[in-house]
Amino acid sequence: MINLSILQDFPKDFNFGVATSSYQIEGTMYGNCGKSIWDDFAERKLNGIDGKLACNHIEYFKEDIKLIKDAGFKTYRFSFAWPRLFPDNNKDVNLKGVDFYKQLLEEINNCDLEAFPTIYHWDLPIRFQKIKGWEDQETCKHFGDLSFFISKTFGDQFEKISTINEPWCVSWLSHYLGEHAPGIKNIQSAAKTMHNILFAHSQSVEALRSCNDHQIGIVLNNQFGQPIDSNEENIQATKLFDEIHNRWFSDAIFKGKYPELALSILEKYLPENYKTQLELISSPIDWIGLNYYTRSLIKYKKSDDGVNYECNSGTLKKTDMGWEFYPEGLSYFIKRINKEYDNNIPIYITENGMANNDKLSLGNSIKDHDRVEFFNIHLKEVLNCVNEKLPVKGYFAWSLLDNYEWAFGYSKRFGLVFTDFQNFKRIPKNSYYEFQKYLK
Repeated sequence: MINLSILQDFPKDFNFGVATSSYQIEGTMYGNCGKSIWDDFAERKLNGIDGKLACNHIEYFKEDIKLIKDAGFKTYRFSFAWPRLFPDNNKDVNLKGVDFYKQLLEEINNCDLEAFPTIYHWDLPIRFQKIKGWEDQETCKHFGDLSFFISKTFGDQFEKISTINEPWCVSWLSHYLGEHAPGIKNIQSAAKTMHNILFAHSQSVEALRSCNDHQIGIVLNNQFGQPIDSNEENIQATKLFDEIHNRWFSDAIFKGKYPELALSILEKYLPENYKTQLELISSPIDWIGLNYYTRSLIKYKKSDDGVNYECNSGTLKKTDMGWEFYPEGLSYFIKRINKEYDNNIPIYITENGMANNDKLSLGNSIKDHDRVEFFNIHLKEVLNCVNEKLPVKGYFAWSLLDNYEWAFGYSKRFGLVFTDFQNFKRIPKNSYYEFQKYLK
């Protein structure tokens, strides 16, 4: 039977951790949290299935931190909820929110874990959407202010921090495909947001540098695109997919420019001064986060807006999300970052995991063998990169808990720990015990 004994083959200083995000686990009905775009989106699009309760991490955070510690992980990646810190406006801080994060960070440190926070993981306060949210650069400037506040208030409790989680999801998935909040389907909105979310990153970096000596990064979600066949149209469609999904963000951050093919379609929607702002966007960072899950098979499909591709799924084994097991893509992106962008920058695999149709069996055990297999084959790719002396420094399993899986509500389970959403009971799965067996 497949196990996670491969964990023993990593260097002793390799950083294993788990990851979560605020809206997915905290519970917005607790602690005077304000409304976010996800509350509005859930009401409009998801029959009201939202994160009001989530995993009630607000009340169970000590138990959750103990689960991380007991499994042998070194690091906890979480995010701050902007609406919890500033629920009503941009000036009046919610002291209950501040107190919660102070208690959380204290518990993390008391358990000899490293805190690895993210400033923004998608829960934009709803008040900003009234001024078009990330389409308006005023939001970016307020994000800089939030970053300064977080560093000033909590910065002595952590060294590493990331500005934004998955800018592709914040922009393209949410403003072109419309699958995430705010649910817009408009190429002009998408292009503006693709640039502005990177400008927001630059504002955050500037604010953090002015306040504390943090090691600053950003977390990108890379998806491997493969032509569905050798037809030249499909090869070109795959190039465009890669530029929109992946290179748009990494080229801007590391090279200070946008990739040519995607730019030829999107440039007319960008701010006039976007080239000047790219100089700020490409300000040096200290590490890069890579979230990786799957591949897509790309096929040419004519579109009036010039986005001439569609994504298809292949015949490989799939997760409960319908995503294929394709671990080769993970090592591909590690090597690409190192070769094409920066051969010294530390790389952290900030998310990797799978949704599984987990069921409680007799004795409250959850035999998630497919998840163990998923981790095993992806960890092999990471270890190969480590052995090739590539600067991969850590790996975060997504996720600690079954949680609110965005547009899928509570139907998709990514956790190492089973969450009973009726009573918030946490039940470790077999995958949790596999990590524990070889990390402890």
